[in-house]
Amino acid sequence: MQKKAHRTIEKPAYLLESVDNALRLLQMLRDVGALRLKDAAEELNIAPSTAHRLLAMLVYRGFAVQDEKRQYHPGPAMGAGPAQRGWTREFTDTCRPHLEALALACGETVHLEIRVGAQIRFLTSVESNATLRVGDRQGQVLAAELTSGGRALLAELSDDALAALYPAEQLAALHKELAGIRAAGFALNVEQTEEGVAAFAVAVHNRAGRAVAAVSVAVPTVRYRRHAKGELIPTLKRAVRELELDVADIDPI
Repeated sequence: MQKKAHRTIEKPAYLLESVDNALRLLQMLRDVGALRLKDAAEELNIAPSTAHRLLAMLVYRGFAVQDEKRQYHPGPAMGAGPAQRGWTREFTDTCRPHLEALALACGETVHLEIRVGAQIRFLTSVESNATLRVGDRQGQVLAAELTSGGRALLAELSDDALAALYPAEQLAALHKELAGIRAAGFALNVEQTEEGVAAFAVAVHNRAGRAVAAVSVAVPTVRYRRHAKGELIPTLKRAVRELELDVADIDPI
């Protein structure tokens, strides 16, 4: 039996040029691996300032990273597999009121994150109302070992599970750090993912005791010491305990 030929994919009648340009940049990053701003602008036939804005958005969403030579490379979101289907939307909706209450209580931005392999994915954010605040990170993908939420979730893994994610030469330092997180009951990140930003995080468990997500509070570093010595960490832990009551039956598998 002869297979039918695939239908020809035609260019949409109503092409959104900015979206098309962003997608073409993703293709270029995927195929070339290193991209200069000048080359991107020439390839797309757009002004360098426009190319810069598009690339800046890709960096913001984790689809590109910029090196010290100001070249762009594929970011962690380019290789991130999908989260398991069917549970994250309901889970996020259930968590949202708790996140909003926590953001109001501490006056800082709150994030909800899940781990996908060795990466962390931001499901949603609730921004602070403060003038100086950390922004929305929804959709971003970052290395788990660098983020507070990622560290909180890595601290829940067995030695064998960690060994499957990280090279042997990285494990000794990682085990030491994660042991400190387990003892403290929270994880910390100070300017390791973004200059001027610190974050505190606690893992969220279901009824079976499995860590299914993490809640983090992100703060400008100018307020970090005040929060580290104040009520933010106890407030975060209480909020997560209350949240766990509502997500007790959530199981990603």
